[in-house]
Amino acid sequence: MLDRPESSNAFNTQMAYDLIDVFDQISLNPDQYRVVMLTGRGDKAFCAGGDLKERNGMSDSAWQQQHLVFERMIRSVIDCPVPIIGAVNGAAYGGGCELVAALDFVYAVEHAKFAQTETRLGIIPGIGGTQTLARAIGERRAMEVILSAKPFNAAEAQQWGLVNSVYPSNEALQQAVIAVAQSIAANAPLAVRQARQSIHRGLQMSLSDAMAFEVEAYNRLVSTADRQEGVLAFNEKRSPEFTGK
Repeated sequence: MLDRPESSNAFNTQMAYDLIDVFDQISLNPDQYRVVMLTGRGDKAFCAGGDLKERNGMSDSAWQQQHLVFERMIRSVIDCPVPIIGAVNGAAYGGGCELVAALDFVYAVEHAKFAQTETRLGIIPGIGGTQTLARAIGERRAMEVILSAKPFNAAEAQQWGLVNSVYPSNEALQQAVIAVAQSIAANAPLAVRQARQSIHRGLQMSLSDAMAFEVEAYNRLVSTADRQEGVLAFNEKRSPEFTGK
């Protein structure tokens, strides 16, 4: 959970380090996790992006040094082998919107707002936003959002493809995220991770290369105990008991 509600859950340097630590631990021990849910504290904001109060008066070198930490943070999220579901409980501005675009899929409360406000500050999205947002909502829409810095609402985010579903309250949002997380956690963890990797990496390749990558991912699962258990459970008309092996 992004837990700086007094600052609209904006990430300062320490929060960035904390996120790196969390996602590095998950990446180093993927067998201990089935799915990650990411949300913000409170009902006002998911994440307001970089903490501009901390950045006020920073020298150029200090700003760039901090940005290296932010870059490492977003890479730790994108490279996480375990699926990450976003529960956007409020405003996701600047780097917060970039964080949303970096997640595997996203549910949002209907009062959530989104914006890439960087051009109003004399910078551009710098933790993947020009790339991940364009991949999520398309080049022309990303151009409009980033160049204008205009906010957009949850319904628009869903229509454009940044958000999967919208819910009327934070309670309904959390219930929906938990339900889909439980569905993912009930599936074979190795298969879930290979499917995620195949989708994510395949979209960076040509169709021919991506299909070859998919077959490689598929073949890694053929000899697993979970594959055998899944087929056996189907034929025995029972729920499978996956072990991640």
